[in-house]
Amino acid sequence: MSTSMEQTSDSAKEVKQRQDIHTDDELEIDLMELLRKVVGIRKKIYKAAGIGLIIGIIVAISIPKQYTVKVILSPEMGNNKGGGLSGLAASFLGSGVTMGDGTDALNASLSADIVSSTPFLLELSNMKVPVLGGEEISLSSYLNEESSPWWGYVIGFPGMVIGGVKSLFIENEDESISSDKVSRGTIELSQKEFQKIESLKRKIGASVDKKTSMTTVSVTMQSPKVAAVVADSVVKKLQEYIIDYRTSKSKEDCLYLEKLFKERQQEYYEAQRKYADYMDSHDNIILQSVRTEQERLQNDMSLAYQVYSQVASQLQVARAKVQEEKPVFAVVEPAVVPLKTSGTSRKVYVLAFIFLSVCIAIFWNLFGKDFLNKFKEVCA
Repeated sequence: MSTSMEQTSDSAKEVKQRQDIHTDDELEIDLMELLRKVVGIRKKIYKAAGIGLIIGIIVAISIPKQYTVKVILSPEMGNNKGGGLSGLAASFLGSGVTMGDGTDALNASLSADIVSSTPFLLELSNMKVPVLGGEEISLSSYLNEESSPWWGYVIGFPGMVIGGVKSLFIENEDESISSDKVSRGTIELSQKEFQKIESLKRKIGASVDKKTSMTTVSVTMQSPKVAAVVADSVVKKLQEYIIDYRTSKSKEDCLYLEKLFKERQQEYYEAQRKYADYMDSHDNIILQSVRTEQERLQNDMSLAYQVYSQVASQLQVARAKVQEEKPVFAVVEPAVVPLKTSGTSRKVYVLAFIFLSVCIAIFWNLFGKDFLNKFKEVCA
């Protein structure tokens, strides 16, 4: 019984091995057949590769060169408010004069949001950039001079025609973006202004490394010099924005204390004048009423001086706090005029179109024609 079971299992293994060998032979035959078909259409593949080469060269030449400039900033680390200038001023002035620590209205992690914000880009669009011939034009005007691929003009041709017809009936608007729009509560942009802002959002960006807190500002333009100038301006304006946010509360406190200081100073001077006038007019007069009035005026003068002195101390601390709140940015990598283009290389475009053309040719000749014929038979 056991012998018959062993014979049965051996025969099953032989059958399975024969099936596997047969499957491998069929797969090998299919691959060889497919390879022979590919070799048979090699002339068509060569033609497709040539067409892909021509299309790739045309596309690669049509895409304008782009230059990218990156500036790396290292923001101020730590925020020890008590040990800064305001704490030093308070220790010298004594009497426990301190200002509220508060929290930062803005930190470096919001740099990306600031750079891509509409008010920031509106102000930046009015900056001057150098062009050929040593002239300077606004960044908004420079964007109009940047070239685009030929298919961009083809796609945008209907819009250009419509815009040309509208311009015959509508007065030409000034293409420069007005900076007074930034100061308004709401910002209203024309279609051209909106397109320029969106273009700047694609060309200008900022990112923050969460581990090192390094801020990287990148600017991509078709002119390497313009890219470097714009990157440097973006960094400076970003620093101004962050400083304004960080010091806004301290500046308001300082302005209020300056106003209060002048008022208390005037009150002290007035009390001092009244006391001096009274003493001059009642000299050598020994009366209890005179002494009482003299003490009252002297107390008023002393009280006014105490208030005046305290406000003066608070003002000195507030002025020190304004300077303390200003963040320090160390430029690790400044804006350098690039010598090499950025983005995808032209060779990659050419190779990609050659590969795509060859794949399309092989697929069409091996599978596409048969599928089309079967589809026609089904439809007929």
